Amino acid sequence: MTKIRAGSVKFEHVKKTFGNFTALPDLSLEVEPGTLVTLLGPSGCGKTTTLRLLAGLEHPTSGRILIDGKDVTMLPANERDVSMVFQSYALFPHMNSLDNVAYGLESSGMKKNEARERAEEGLKLVGLAGMGHRLPAELSGGQQQRVAVARALVLEPQVLLLDEPLSNLDARLRRQVRTEIRELQQRLGFTAVYVTHDQDEALAVSDRIIVMKEGHIAQQGTPRELYEAPASAFIADFMGEANVIPCEVLGVENGIAEIRVGRALHRLPAANAQPGPAQLAIRPNAVTLMPDDKGDFPGRVAHSAYLGDHIEYEIETEFGRLFFVDSDINEPLPGQTDVSIHFKNRGLALIAQ
Repeated sequence: MTKIRAGSVKFEHVKKTFGNFTALPDLSLEVEPGTLVTLLGPSGCGKTTTLRLLAGLEHPTSGRILIDGKDVTMLPANERDVSMVFQSYALFPHMNSLDNVAYGLESSGMKKNEARERAEEGLKLVGLAGMGHRLPAELSGGQQQRVAVARALVLEPQVLLLDEPLSNLDARLRRQVRTEIRELQQRLGFTAVYVTHDQDEALAVSDRIIVMKEGHIAQQGTPRELYEAPASAFIADFMGEANVIPCEVLGVENGIAEIRVGRALHRLPAANAQPGPAQLAIRPNAVTLMPDDKGDFPGRVAHSAYLGDHIEYEIETEFGRLFFVDSDINEPLPGQTDVSIHFKNRGLALIAQ
């Protein structure tokens, strides 16, 4: 299989309503050719509607959708140069893997011998060479998922769409298969739009993440940008969990803010904050818990749980109950222990009010 010609994607002020419900009020976004962009967000945020609009399974109420510069807004699904990997895989149970992969090619008019040859190549591409004779029921969940990806890729689409492709796999297999998808995308250079509600999955596979909330883009950027510089408390908590507490910005100079939190002063990237009230996002692993009174603010252990390589703590503080993790499993802090919270150098982000 040759390297797939990657196409760009553009939504221009797309609105989508279902009766009286507006799923997408006014969506504009771009996907660069050869990149993997993830639409991330909670249930009902509009990410699946966006994917279905791009696939041609729905049509917008208003606005335009372009693929590689071509207006496809009202084109049916079979006239768009896209392929989709569904959450359920949608494999034909009575067909073996080879026939499943070749089906789309044969349906488009390709001769059977040529279709089967390309299907064999597609199975080899996803690590299933020699397994074309197996029925879906004879494959593991991860193997079925790879057959679905091969079936989509052999059509050589300009854009590959993936709708929650790993949701039916267990945690360990999800890690393995997401790595395979990412390596395949980078090797072949195709454009991919990936939908998930799993933050770890999005961080692991994406060139860029678009976080959606109630049909709007809440924030977009690289995985590192969204994790380390969230624009809101919603993003901070959604991208990997965070404790969000109030703080005060004392001053800003050269993009660095001096803040007061509890009884301590810190300097952080300003993130558009101005002097006055603000919020501080604290990642669970961004602190050290010490049985002293010299930290940023005091607390008391309300609950702890041993999880093998770390301990989870819930700490009662003046800001409410906060969640932290500690890799020191040799000396766990018992319940009702008075502690102070010491901030580390990483895992803190200032959020403007």
